[in-house]
Amino acid sequence: MALSEAILVCLTDRPMSGYDLAKTFDASIGFFWRASHQQIYRELGKLREKGFVKSQEIAQSGKPNRIVHTITPAGAEAVKVWSSKPGRMPSVKDELFVKFYALGSVDMDALKDHLTIRIDQHQTKLSKYRKIQDRYYSGEDQSLNHAGKRIILEMGIKEETSRIEWLQAAMFEITKLEQAGN
Repeated sequence: MALSEAILVCLTDRPMSGYDLAKTFDASIGFFWRASHQQIYRELGKLREKGFVKSQEIAQSGKPNRIVHTITPAGAEAVKVWSSKPGRMPSVKDELFVKFYALGSVDMDALKDHLTIRIDQHQTKLSKYRKIQDRYYSGEDQSLNHAGKRIILEMGIKEETSRIEWLQAAMFEITKLEQAGN
């Protein structure tokens, strides 16, 4: 998936300024797709050139004018075409996983510290997901967009829970192996 599709998907919810899009990336879609604010603004220009987005400048007093971007029918069609293509399996690049391949050669105390840090990071993320779930997904709204966001949120909760369980089990096994003298 390219950044352009992620931006168009966000704009299917409602018209947004570049700032609104950046905040949306930071608070929701950013959990699984990263983009800097500069990348978002640059990509909005390209989407406008392709006719997928129209932009309207809204005057504001006492602050810079606000530019609001709206997905066009051509942009909506681009989302539909993109959504019909199968997605690629994401690649996994994780230093922690690589360290397990050399378990007998790594600094075990440092590895256990890294596991502890990672557990804390995943617990923090899980806590954020649960707060989002409680705040936005405990009601009766069953629109397709709302259901889609709820489904991916539930997947994120299961993934974080699973990672925490795996990391805790890895910590337990490493400690057990150390105590056995391996």
